Amino acid sequence: MEIEASDAELAARIGSGNDREAEAELLRRMAPRIRLYGLRHLRSEPAADDLMQQVLITTLEALRAGRLREPEKLVSFVLGTCRMTVLDLRRNAQRKERLLDRFGADLLKPAPAPVEDLDQELLARCVQGLKERERAVIVMTFYDEQTSADLANFLGVSEANVRVIRHRAIHQLRNCMEVGG
Repeated sequence: MEIEASDAELAARIGSGNDREAEAELLRRMAPRIRLYGLRHLRSEPAADDLMQQVLITTLEALRAGRLREPEKLVSFVLGTCRMTVLDLRRNAQRKERLLDRFGADLLKPAPAPVEDLDQELLARCVQGLKERERAVIVMTFYDEQTSADLANFLGVSEANVRVIRHRAIHQLRNCMEVGG
């Protein structure tokens, strides 16, 4: 008959290295406790499952990094982590509620109708009229959705230079579209 390791022994084994067996045993022991805590305090099965996953990850990371000073108090650490996580979730929910109360009405306003339809052919002619580097920046920014850092690496210039090129190209496109090509 195999003797079951204590929580402190499991914590020590996890902290000492790559002991997947000890981690699995810890998860098997703690998951039901954490889930029950989540059901009691969050009153939602999906929220309890999320809490369980988040607390188990936090616990394993702390054990692997050796941040648990008293391994014999592992259960207290886990339940304290549960409590702090639930408080954080509630704080975030309250913050979200206050933001919705304050700005929610603005979110419900209908989007303004487009002023006019964009002339695709004119835009294509205006883009073709740009210099090659300006055209590359515009296409890679708005079509390929590349960041300024990606464009800077690709073009061999600084990010600030990319932003200047983009700004000037957009200004030229706006002028071209207003004039009509």
